[in-house]
Amino acid sequence: MSAGSVLEVQHLKKYYPVTKGLALRRTVGWVKAVEDVSFAIRPGQTLSLVGETGAGKSTVAKMVLLMEPLTSGSLLFDGRDVTELTRSELNAYRSDVQAVFQDPWGSMNPRMRVRTIVAEPLAVNTGLSNHEIRRKVLELLDQVGLRPDQAELYPHEFSGGQRQRIAVARALALNPRLVVLDEPVSALDVSIRAQIMNLLKDIQATHGLSYLLIAHNLATVRYMSHAVAIMYLGKIVEYGEGDDLFDNPRHPYTKALLAAAMPSGPDDASDDFVLSGEMPSPLNPPSGCHFHPRCPQAMDICKQVAPPLVNISPTRTVSCHLYHSPS
Repeated sequence: MSAGSVLEVQHLKKYYPVTKGLALRRTVGWVKAVEDVSFAIRPGQTLSLVGETGAGKSTVAKMVLLMEPLTSGSLLFDGRDVTELTRSELNAYRSDVQAVFQDPWGSMNPRMRVRTIVAEPLAVNTGLSNHEIRRKVLELLDQVGLRPDQAELYPHEFSGGQRQRIAVARALALNPRLVVLDEPVSALDVSIRAQIMNLLKDIQATHGLSYLLIAHNLATVRYMSHAVAIMYLGKIVEYGEGDDLFDNPRHPYTKALLAAAMPSGPDDASDDFVLSGEMPSPLNPPSGCHFHPRCPQAMDICKQVAPPLVNISPTRTVSCHLYHSPS
């Protein structure tokens, strides 16, 4: 992992038990939602996790946010294992790591005015006076491009893009160092997406924030990312620097994602990517390389042996037998 990283994820795993029976419940299997995932996020940088629905991206995000317990592995924040922090240290971690989700409406109390929604983290976690909190709220709204008088409005009086700005303001309230962006623009109109992405990039440049971006829209990922990790069925299959990975994809799955997302013409822009076949169930994944049933370059060894994640350059790692010769 990189020295000086804000967050290091090491060998992260998340298994969900599959149970059977009512009176005497027993575990009959495990859904391996995340399987041995490692990455690092540097200060002021954006790392994106990319993949189809079911790849494990959001599960990783939930573990980073401590919304899901780890099955195994570690989260290191400033070099310290988060699972070993005291209660007060965990509270500090939760202040340092905030989130912006796809649907801000679901996380806002419709009966609260915006000033109360944005002020809530400050009221709970700081000793600021009411006057100081009100001043801070107005500063935060200004940072995200909202007017002071809009603090008195309710969430339903805003557009989707404006509600996302409110969510960003609330996430910034405690001066975090890392913000998890879970599909932050996918629910917005295309014309609004660029505004929110530019806002997030401006805030990152101003405050030196790090982002963990969960996304499936490849245009968003390319515009926002310094580094990209491609996930398939709970595993990272390729990792690289943003532009380099997009310009020179190596794993067949990465190539398929980019090819599927390429528009056939200027009026045929594609928001989502679709691959032939369906992602297998994490309850019963294919043997060997999980991608081999959908891979046009699959070899016999791919059906039998899971390829390791290996460095093929100083900035690129790939899990594929095309780049690994077993000894």
